[in-house]
Formats: sequence, C-alpha cells, structure tokens
Amino acid sequence: MTTMVGMTGDLAHRLVTDELWALTEPLLPPFTPRRQGGGTAPADERMVFTAVVYVLTSGCPWRMLPPWLEVSPATAHRRFTAWTEAGVWRRLHQVAVCDGLAGPGESGWAAVIVKAAGWRAGKVPPTARRRAPRETATKAQNHSAMTQSGQNRNP
Repeated sequence: MTTMVGMTGDLAHRLVTDELWALTEPLLPPFTPRRQGGGTAPADERMVFTAVVYVLTSGCPWRMLPPWLEVSPATAHRRFTAWTEAGVWRRLHQVAVCDGLAGPGESGWAAVIVKAAGWRAGKVPPTARRRAPRETATKAQNHSAMTQSGQNRNP
C-alpha cells in the first residue's frame, strides 16, 4: 500500500523530473525576500516550481492549489510573476527545446509548460492570435446572415 506522502511525492516528481529541474534551476533568478518583511522562511524552489507547473498544466486557479504541494497560492503566484518578468519561460524553451538539452520526453513537457505559462501570463502565441479573428468574423458573418434571412427574428 502506498502512503499519501509517497503518492504526492511521486506526482510531484512526475510533474518536475530531476532532468527538468536540472535544466530549470539555473534559469531561476535568486530568491529575494519581500520588502515589507514578515512571512516564513523561503519555500523550497523545486516545490514552488512544481506548484507553478501544476497550476499551468492543470488549469487550476491559483487559490485552489492543493495543500499537498506545501506552497501557498500567494507564493506560487508571486514566483510565477517574477519568473515571467525575468524571462524564465523563454529561456527554458530555448534550453530544453531549441538547444535540445532535454531528453525526448522532457523537451515536449517543457514545451507544454512554456506554452501554458504564456497563456497564463496573457501572452497568447502568435498562431492563436491569427486564428481568433477569423473565428470571430465567421460567427459575426453567420449571425448577420441569419438575421438578414429572418431566421433569428422573434415572431
């Protein structure tokens, strides 16, 4: 029988493997405490990264971050924002995917994480930006055609 700690540790390890962590850790900016002070000791960087990866890949809201990750939602969100501003996701993509330093499975997973980070940060990939206007125009055209033909009018 697997214990809860074993299961959660295993899931955390599957989200951020040793290989992915070895690529990511040098890219992270050094932790700096907040100016206002207070709080607790700095969280383990790998667990914070794992919590961020969990949110990015699951679509879970920051506030719903599971307690088994042992990282507060505020900490995870704060680090995600700092890492986004520091260009961590772009550099991770460069190292893992473009430079080919990640193994076969890791490069694909790193690409998924980077893309999800772009979506979460509000930086929509160029291909998605091109697709959206056509979809919107098509819906508007369909609505216009239905209205003109009288199909959408109330009797």
